[in-house]
Amino acid sequence: MRKIIFLLLTVSLSTVMAFAQISSGENTITSVVDAAKQYNPVQTATISLGVAPDARGGSMGDVGAATEPDENSQFWNPAKYAFAYSRAGIAVNYTPWLRKIVSGINLAYISGYTKFGYYDNQAISASFRYFSLGEVTAYNSEGVEQQVINPFEMAVDLGYSRMLSDNFSMGVVMRYIHSDMTYDDGDNEPANTFAADVAAYYTAYPQVGYSECQWSWGLNLSNIGGKVSYDGNATSQFLPCNLRLGTSFTFPMDDYNMLSINFDANKYLVPTFPQSWQFYDESGQVDQEAFEAAKQDYYDMSGIKGLFKSFNDAPGGQKEEFHEINWGLGLEYTYDRRFFLRAGYHYENEYKGDRKYFTFGAGVTFNAFHLDAGYVLSTAQTSALDQTLRFSLGFDLEGIRDIMGGKRRR
Repeated sequence: MRKIIFLLLTVSLSTVMAFAQISSGENTITSVVDAAKQYNPVQTATISLGVAPDARGGSMGDVGAATEPDENSQFWNPAKYAFAYSRAGIAVNYTPWLRKIVSGINLAYISGYTKFGYYDNQAISASFRYFSLGEVTAYNSEGVEQQVINPFEMAVDLGYSRMLSDNFSMGVVMRYIHSDMTYDDGDNEPANTFAADVAAYYTAYPQVGYSECQWSWGLNLSNIGGKVSYDGNATSQFLPCNLRLGTSFTFPMDDYNMLSINFDANKYLVPTFPQSWQFYDESGQVDQEAFEAAKQDYYDMSGIKGLFKSFNDAPGGQKEEFHEINWGLGLEYTYDRRFFLRAGYHYENEYKGDRKYFTFGAGVTFNAFHLDAGYVLSTAQTSALDQTLRFSLGFDLEGIRDIMGGKRRR
């Protein structure tokens, strides 16, 4: 039963595809063995930690490592907080996830920060993430309904960032993770662990013609830490440790109009799960002893060792390693720093998950708060991500204080 619940979570977040769907042109797969060698996504627990929580980044192809800082930078790159324009802010985000398949699955995310120190060159940030899978009916091996459970995952963050020069900052985040997939049969338990993020951000202001532009670079190595287990450490799963690299270029077209071009690339720093076809013997049969030993080594491997091993362990060699890189490209048009239009595209290799989708969004700022919405339009007909909506509401706490102070003076 535990495997059924794990499968539900994986399907909900990763859009698992059948082998028969993995074909195109000259690369058409003709056998199950060939399919196994091709379709091999990276496997992790707590997959919800990698889901983009906010409408702004989500509407630009899931991009945010080097974009202009905002209240939700905790997820994309916490080092950006040191360069935030306001001294403090908070945002509330909501995503009704996979609404085409089932109701009740949703992601709620709250994130905020406050700056301090000389010239406000430091910031403390925090966030809370709650991912609900709604109600799930559990069945026994005979197909008889046993109970209804409410699986969920949550994470609580606390971060610190600091400017190390006029152009460069770094940040760190500590995270507590809780994943509850339990049901009442006594052979499972919630998973708990800790993780950390390390981030860096660089921004410069090059002159292009008569315009002063902004060119930024960002790096975020997230979810570095231990592993999680739901069965008393009999088996363990890796966290979705991820390396995000990005750049952003903003060009002011005139006094009121600006355009930014943003790009992120990601790679899971998680080793590849052993595949049975790696252990065929001379007779064409799977060497079960060697296969089971490889799986046990995978389960026994620490999260830190797995991080380093992930750069050169894919069964298909370096070609498959490059397939594990997914990327996003996003555009943001700004008018008078009040109205925003956004669009983007996200790409993931068909053999590593096949998440390909266009994104669109808009935003508006009113004095001390702003409202954003984002929309996902998948290019794959079978994608569970299709028609996903995101909503974000952000508050400039310094602006609110100034407004309240103005009212008191009157």
